[in-house]
Amino acid sequence: MPPQIKLLRIAVLCGGDSDERVISLKSGAAVEAALAKCGHRVLQLDPAIVELSGLDWSQFDVAFIALHGRFGEDGQVQQLLDEAHVAYTGSGATASRMAFSKSAAKERFLQSGVATPAYSLIHYTDDLDRIHAKAKAVEYPLVVKPDTQGSSLGVSIVRKPADLSAALRLCFEFDSFGILEKMIEGTEWTVGLIDSQILPAIKIETDREFFDWQAKYEDDATRYLFETNMPQAVIEQMESVAYEACRALGTRGLARVDLRLDAQNRPWVLEVNTIPGFTDHSLVPKAAARIGIDFSTLCDRIVQSCRNVEIPPPHLHHAAHHLRIVE
Repeated sequence: MPPQIKLLRIAVLCGGDSDERVISLKSGAAVEAALAKCGHRVLQLDPAIVELSGLDWSQFDVAFIALHGRFGEDGQVQQLLDEAHVAYTGSGATASRMAFSKSAAKERFLQSGVATPAYSLIHYTDDLDRIHAKAKAVEYPLVVKPDTQGSSLGVSIVRKPADLSAALRLCFEFDSFGILEKMIEGTEWTVGLIDSQILPAIKIETDREFFDWQAKYEDDATRYLFETNMPQAVIEQMESVAYEACRALGTRGLARVDLRLDAQNRPWVLEVNTIPGFTDHSLVPKAAARIGIDFSTLCDRIVQSCRNVEIPPPHLHHAAHHLRIVE
């Protein structure tokens, strides 16, 4: 054990009751093993079983958030931990809330000059003709996505108006709000960051129509490439855009930016994930390993860095605003 590592009492928050519970439990188990390997005292806590608001947090030095989806990435658990004055990994409540809403994040990207595909916000009560009009304005092909959801749940590619209704039904199974987003024909990429350090970009290739749930978690044929024929200048531009996207939202700690490169190799930011997967098969750990940061070191680094973050007083939480605007 290197002498600079301070051993801590760490609560790993995982599970929960979101649609991504199964993935979160896998992330939590991997993080617990990694931190225990570093010598830390680690305990898994599942918010679906343990009431976090009534917990005696004095028994922990840090909370490692491995909760995906709602009550993990949407700022709720961050606000709870802020109010309990507990140090925790990842972004604060405001950035988490904004990143989790695709429409709020895209509004911030547009305000900050970060390239993101054109979109329109929709609601399940909207008149179908009105949604069709919005889709025509965005232009086909387009992508229908729940506004607040992860792991590509509820996402469809729609290439013609006749297929829009089915995509809307799927979308609204996961959220009352959705977005119609211009489809960027091109290649899929992701860029991870640890605070201000940009990790190597990964090109994602799948035989499926897009990088959906099955491609992410079930299809062994999905390919993750570091060695590509992409010019270095394009890679650097993509990494720079990813960094600017995180700055626009105010993320901290570990984050992952999903992008697409169009036919002219221009990068377009799709979204920022403030709590990416934490298994040793997930994308950010792969990128970290590429530059010599093993999984245990990565998890320990995330923990150590978050302990220097100043926890805002509760009255500042109300300054966070949600930019989910219905047209």
